[in-house]
Amino acid sequence: MFRTVLVANRGEIACRVIATLQRLGIRAVAVYTDADRDALHVARADSAVRIDSYLSIEAVVAAAQGADAIHPGYGFLSENADLARACEAAGVVFVGPGVKALEVMGDKIRAKEHVSAAGVPVIPGSSSIDAASADRVGYPLLVKPSAGGGGKGMTVVERAEDLADALVGARRVAAAAFGDDTLLLERLVRSPRHIEVQLLADGFEHVIHLGERECSLQRRHQKVIEEAPSPLLDEVTRQSIGEAACDVARSVGYVGAGTVEFLVSDEAPTEFFFMEMNTRLQVEHPVTELVTGLDLVEWQLRVAAGQPLTVRQSDVVLTGHAIEARVYAEDPLREFLPSAGTVHVLDEPTGEGIRVDSALQEGLEIGSTYDPMLAKVIAWAPDRATAIARLDAALARTTILGVRTNVEFLRQVLADPDVRAGRLDTGLLARLIPTLTLRTPEDAHVVAAALSRHDVGEGAWGSDGWRLGEPRPIRYEVGDVEVSVLGSTVTVGDGEPVTARLERRGPDAVVLELGGVVHPLRLVTHGPVTWVGDQGSAFELRFRTRVERLADELAALTRGTRPVDPQVRSPMPGTVVSVEVGTGDSVVAGQILLTIEAMKMEHRVVAPSDGIVTLTVRPTDQVALDHVVATITGHPDEGTPA
Repeated sequence: MFRTVLVANRGEIACRVIATLQRLGIRAVAVYTDADRDALHVARADSAVRIDSYLSIEAVVAAAQGADAIHPGYGFLSENADLARACEAAGVVFVGPGVKALEVMGDKIRAKEHVSAAGVPVIPGSSSIDAASADRVGYPLLVKPSAGGGGKGMTVVERAEDLADALVGARRVAAAAFGDDTLLLERLVRSPRHIEVQLLADGFEHVIHLGERECSLQRRHQKVIEEAPSPLLDEVTRQSIGEAACDVARSVGYVGAGTVEFLVSDEAPTEFFFMEMNTRLQVEHPVTELVTGLDLVEWQLRVAAGQPLTVRQSDVVLTGHAIEARVYAEDPLREFLPSAGTVHVLDEPTGEGIRVDSALQEGLEIGSTYDPMLAKVIAWAPDRATAIARLDAALARTTILGVRTNVEFLRQVLADPDVRAGRLDTGLLARLIPTLTLRTPEDAHVVAAALSRHDVGEGAWGSDGWRLGEPRPIRYEVGDVEVSVLGSTVTVGDGEPVTARLERRGPDAVVLELGGVVHPLRLVTHGPVTWVGDQGSAFELRFRTRVERLADELAALTRGTRPVDPQVRSPMPGTVVSVEVGTGDSVVAGQILLTIEAMKMEHRVVAPSDGIVTLTVRPTDQVALDHVVATITGHPDEGTPA
């Protein structure tokens, strides 16, 4: 086995690989950029090397001096044939497949042609990107980057007139995320299920599959919840799709761990179509590990070190059921746009059948530079229903305060009757999301926040100052809600006074008794903001000072009856990647002004009203959440707004 391995990745996957390396007694070397100097994977490694970019092959190989091998994790350079060549030239083992497999399967166009020639069924598509080819493929169709994965740049096109805009956006995302803007067109299969097969192969022509994973719960082509095995397949189909996946691997002389992805018809579950092969470890590999009892990272290392597989196909037995939820830094209340912040309070669940793959730690700064996935919470149980119940309970014990996440959304998805029944398809979340109602701050949350500030003396020395004479309530404004505190009596808004009592159980733990009901909560305050955590939900409560209240009232008087704020603000922290208009241009409501990219996602900012635009940003500018990127003023002939 290797003595030293460099992990060319970051975040939870770097921590995951480091854990197996250290269990095997292998020295783990991390790499990091300036943004990750204090990251958890750096602290857990035996040593760490600073690099300018995780995408720099030259920097990664240079950092591996003295190492026997490089493990690329997933994303970044994990499927890059140039890295494999550079490793070979430097005398360092690449923990992954050979160059041929990377080149064939890394190009979706070439991969489809290759497996089709091998007799594996594929979805109709075209590598020619023009209107005539699109017409031959047929609408609706999917525009896909040829390189990369994770759904980035994939765009559904329903009509021919929408094709040109879709191609422009897809090329830009593909070039930014993968350094290659080559696209392909593919027929969109309605109501499909996304099922993938995990493979292991060694250098002695042994190829086995480890069963399948159901990955149909996706949002914008990005997987959210995965499970193993699929609730759709019977044993005959499981064997058939597994053999097809092994045939794909053999056709390119595959070595290592890999995954073959298929679309399977929900209406005809015995039919499946090859989509692509991921020549690396998958994000969702933990569910396979939990139902097979195998450590996939260990087998990656053993195979890369030249050892043969000692596991045969007959040895692979799927036991029980496992399900994984991806925790993202995103705001479901703002159309799941990426969020940023600092992790002030962190609780990660433990318990029977629970596993957490994470790089989170208190004090961690979550920026907009990298992918928004923060952690994965995984549950195993003897059956699917119990596994779902365990995962939901684990998410309820998950607290992340200081940055907005999708934890509450994940719990709502798990509660959906179709999800619990296994009636899945890749469009289910798109249909489900509009029907969900996420929690908003409740009386208990705003009262706990107000009493917490009152408890540390903010009530006596608040913005309203001391009051002489008879005791009077101290007033707090939490967003649009007013809370009055007088002794042990609180009043929320225009409600009736109730008795309240706040007891601290730790630095960030409180128990609120409100009107006879007890609420255990997590709570932390930074400046004017108090974060409250409750059963997987997190609420950001902003307190307004007297000065801020007066400023808002003045702004309302100045604005008068004008219905639209003239200032256009960034919906997320990120980078301006394109600007579609110029200062002084006349625009109409809904017209695209510019595009902002964050965490490998693009968001188009549109004009809220007709008028003349004044831009305040340029391409490559970094913007924060709510940063003013443009102003829309009325046309000169409209007069001056009131």
